Amino acid sequence: MNNKIPAPAELIDSRYAFRRLVIALCAMLMGSSCMFAVAVVLPEVQAEFGVSRSEASLPYTLMMIGFGVGGVYMGRIVDRWGVTVSLLIGSAGILIGFVWAGMSESIWGFALAHGLFLGLLGTSATFAPLVADTSLWWNRRRGIAVAICASGNYLAGAIWPHIAQWGVTTSGWRQTYIVMGIVCGIGMALFALFLRRRPPLNQVSVPSNGRPSTVSETPFGLTTNRAQTLLIVAGLACCVAMSMPQVHIVAYCVDLGFGPARGAEMLSLMLACGVVSRLVSGVICDRIGGIKTLLLGSALQGIALLMFLPFDGLVSLYLISAMFGLFQGGIVPSYAIIIREHFPAAETGRRVGAVIMATMLGMALGGWMSGKIFDLTGSYQAAVMNGILWNLLNLSIATWLFLRVRRMSRSAVTTP
Repeated sequence: MNNKIPAPAELIDSRYAFRRLVIALCAMLMGSSCMFAVAVVLPEVQAEFGVSRSEASLPYTLMMIGFGVGGVYMGRIVDRWGVTVSLLIGSAGILIGFVWAGMSESIWGFALAHGLFLGLLGTSATFAPLVADTSLWWNRRRGIAVAICASGNYLAGAIWPHIAQWGVTTSGWRQTYIVMGIVCGIGMALFALFLRRRPPLNQVSVPSNGRPSTVSETPFGLTTNRAQTLLIVAGLACCVAMSMPQVHIVAYCVDLGFGPARGAEMLSLMLACGVVSRLVSGVICDRIGGIKTLLLGSALQGIALLMFLPFDGLVSLYLISAMFGLFQGGIVPSYAIIIREHFPAAETGRRVGAVIMATMLGMALGGWMSGKIFDLTGSYQAAVMNGILWNLLNLSIATWLFLRVRRMSRSAVTTP
């Protein structure tokens, strides 16, 4: 199905690489639709099935777990057979998952469709595989290229909530899910056929910021397993923090009396600003590198989360949603850049997949925890505090890795 012969290195940073990037962005847009549609229909699903807020959050949690676990295996598929194979698997998962969920008669069937098909076999085939594949086609502008590709995830969040909310209002959430499954599943399959060429792997690894390569058998001065584990923990922590506003903003607005439409608008605004954030962070990453970009994004995300504590007015929530999107959008793509800068290129798919798995598990855990904390306290204030604490863990790891990289760079300069 895929061309097994790697493309020539001359195609790196080429017009072909740019065309491929545009197609990858479109595929990401289709494959990420389910992540945001479920947040829009959460109040409807909770009311129809007569379940608690934490139970209504279960489909999202299972989808994120499936997304994360599936990302590891999809990364291995990309390393071995190429991104087209993973996308074709994902297109089938998206189609089946949406249709099954739309026809489910209980919260458990609805949740299983999200976990198994939309998560494990569906959207997992897009984010980590496409980001890893894109990173292999660029050197000089790797940061912005990866950011553009990853922006498909947030672009989906800016577009699909409006479409889903309109569909729920006019036709109901079930019909909306079925139509989205057909459109996104077929769309992904068509885009996959344009990405059959394999990336060149005989390239010299060049950091996107133009500095000397730090790829070695001891990234950050650690064993590869320890370095990978730290990135996994960091990814888990940042996305537990990130998930609270993204998963619960619609339900939060319903609780405050603003209605689900206002919440859907805030979610779209948040993720539209996330697109801007990812693009700007990509430019920044090309200048300062992956570690510094992660550190900056983590600090800014913590500030945005703090803003949810004192303000709950309609206008203030719109502003904070925009701020949150602008501050945190560059965090997840920075992990792919860090891996390309510190690990061998041939291992990119599986290592990016492992870290993305951690971020999705973080989204799953954070989405469920926020719902559970709400059930226990009747308020989202404690859920926000929980997110802030997890963000501090991410910030601590990013700071420690940054200090190690800086110390290693100074040692390399002073060593004769």
